[in-house]
Amino acid sequence: MNTLKNWTRRIVMTILVMGATLTTFESISGVKAREIAEVAAENNEFSLMEKVTHTFKTVGVAFKKLQLATVGESQISSSEPVVGEPPTLEESIDWSQYQRKNVVATGYTAYYESTGKHPNHPGFGITYSGVKVKRDLYSTVAADLSVFPIGTILFIPDYGYGVVADKGGAIKGNKLDLYYETVDEVYEHWGKKTLDVYVVKMGDGSLTEEELTALNENESMQVFRQAYIKSAEE
Repeated sequence: MNTLKNWTRRIVMTILVMGATLTTFESISGVKAREIAEVAAENNEFSLMEKVTHTFKTVGVAFKKLQLATVGESQISSSEPVVGEPPTLEESIDWSQYQRKNVVATGYTAYYESTGKHPNHPGFGITYSGVKVKRDLYSTVAADLSVFPIGTILFIPDYGYGVVADKGGAIKGNKLDLYYETVDEVYEHWGKKTLDVYVVKMGDGSLTEEELTALNENESMQVFRQAYIKSAEE
């Protein structure tokens, strides 16, 4: 009697395990339990334990496929460094399409030695256009406004884009003052140079903070921007 109960219990447990297994398999593989039953009926030469084993193997394969589909293939190996540096602006754009101007460019800061203003001055760091001085991919520069009106965008090799935002009493003709945050940066990165710059766009006499921010946050320019921000911070 006990033997019959034990076998009955085993059969019931086996059926429950198969039911749970088939439900899991169906949710993963999309194959319905009825289809499995039909196949099993056609192949009744399998014993009950062989069917259970076969089902578990099939579910295992389905799980492996699911894992592969979820993980996918990595396009860049994490164990291999990315080779090469991104191109510079000088290399990426055909600057010959723009008007070229030979200028004398000098570095300057917002401090007293360049502007006669101290940090507690209400106009400290504020350009003639009204925007704050900025060193970025598109930096604020000062020019003779009769040559380069406010809002003019220039490309200055080894400096980046300069947006004319300021003027100066000593800036006459083809001269530019390029903004840097500190005197040390002026001497380290620029000083004074005579070079050709490229007129990307002539200004209309106005410039706003929103326009300057939009230029620097242009998504397509971020790879270049990082290079200039990095060099400015070094």
